[in-house]
Amino acid sequence: MARRNDERRAALVDAAIEVLAREGARGLTFRAVDTEAGVPTGTASNYFANRDELLTQAGARVYERLQPDEAAMEETRTAPRDKETYTRIMRELVGRVSAFRTGYLALLELRLEATRRPALRSILTERVRADVEANVAFHESSGLPGDATSVKLLILALNWLIVEQLTLPEVFTEEERDALVAAAVDRIVTPAAGLP
Repeated sequence: MARRNDERRAALVDAAIEVLAREGARGLTFRAVDTEAGVPTGTASNYFANRDELLTQAGARVYERLQPDEAAMEETRTAPRDKETYTRIMRELVGRVSAFRTGYLALLELRLEATRRPALRSILTERVRADVEANVAFHESSGLPGDATSVKLLILALNWLIVEQLTLPEVFTEEERDALVAAAVDRIVTPAAGLP
């Protein structure tokens, strides 16, 4: 039976993220998570029914930790509705995601593992689809320029830019990254009908 100490569970899931980022999905074992979390051997197996549950929980935790804080959301809600604001939001997003390096690398490992595990693929597909839909809904209610296709194209373009920054950080400087984000917004986001 899985235990219910929420703080310990969160620490174990955070340890799983670190193991995934460093060792890959094949290195994610209960013993490796216990070692990373600094807890007695057997602790993770008391909290998670199996490795698949641990993988799923790690993916959910990464998404939870990648969410912007309330101050950033409020700033976004009150900022002008133009491409400059859109560019600032996208730069903040790329910076925030890149700053959680192990989390994003863990997500990449989970996606690779999902190619071999249909249940994990189903869960990740549902989560990513919900994330895309939430981003589109937020965008549509925000009054920012562009449409749902703009949001989806930016997700695709900026995800690869983040991968580049995390796996081969010397390819683009931070200044080049910021310029690429601005160029992506400028070229992908078109004004809504009737707006300049």
